[in-house]
Amino acid sequence: MATEAVIFVGIQGSGKSTFFKQQFFRTHVRMSLDMLSTRRREQILLDACIRAGQSFAIDNTNPSAAARAGYLTAARKAGIRCVAYYFTTPLAECLRRNALREGKERIPAVALHAAAKRIEPPAKAEGFDEIHTVELTPENRFVVKQIV
Repeated sequence: MATEAVIFVGIQGSGKSTFFKQQFFRTHVRMSLDMLSTRRREQILLDACIRAGQSFAIDNTNPSAAARAGYLTAARKAGIRCVAYYFTTPLAECLRRNALREGKERIPAVALHAAAKRIEPPAKAEGFDEIHTVELTPENRFVVKQIV
């Protein structure tokens, strides 16, 4: 399998981390600011994955083209295939799922509302080779559809 950069786009509670565990845990390094805490650590891990030819997934909200640009630029420069997964989970469901979280994992509701307003769907013009939507069903299953 060729090296791949996967970039998730979606608000908190939309299912990104669960999707990663189900789809990419065995093949991709997960990068998340929740886990790494700083952009510096994230950049070090990103650089290491690129140098090693290791596929990775960016598990952040990545709400805008500007927020995604650094990952895409670095991956494209290295000739890495770039794939976006856009999580379309409705805000009400994200709020419900977030309310089930405990401790630091629970995000203030106001932050979810703010993130929902900032989300820009990924576009082919950003440099993605593929773009998929990810819908979370009422049974907590993921439906993935390739749109580009």
